[in-house]
Amino acid sequence: MTLAFSQSARQRFDEIVARYPNRQAALLPVLHLAQQEFDHISPEVMQFVAEQLGVPPVKVQHVATFYTMYNKKPVGRFHVQVCTNIACHLTGGPEIFAHLKKKLGVANKGTTADDLFTLEEVECLAACGYSPAIQITDKKDRETPIFFRENLDSLPKVDALIDELRAKAKGGA
Repeated sequence: MTLAFSQSARQRFDEIVARYPNRQAALLPVLHLAQQEFDHISPEVMQFVAEQLGVPPVKVQHVATFYTMYNKKPVGRFHVQVCTNIACHLTGGPEIFAHLKKKLGVANKGTTADDLFTLEEVECLAACGYSPAIQITDKKDRETPIFFRENLDSLPKVDALIDELRAKAKGGA
């Protein structure tokens, strides 16, 4: 299968590349674009990005596998990342993560049977002053694909968030 950007993604690619002094400098935002376009960063997508930017494939592989924000396998509609780094750890991050594992019935980096949620424990979301924090990526929301929930200081707040996401999915949004 030959990969190709859609017309709108190709236009965004051209806009991204035009902002940088050289094509390699555009690697991170182009990987984000590719992840939006192809769902995740597979080896084939890494090769495609390398060809589009004119950089060695190993360069793309090193970057894509270093950063946790690039998914190397498909994730559910809602990619729920729970911070358990020091500030979040001290304010309940591990308890929230354990609660969500049980509530969703998945392990770390697991996806629910309905493909609605993927749960992942992460090191830091840079929200230490508002801990504990969760980052959610919504694959179907082009306006606000990534959003945060902070100050999740009770499990009922976490349950309400999951209920809100389920309702959003049922509403077709």
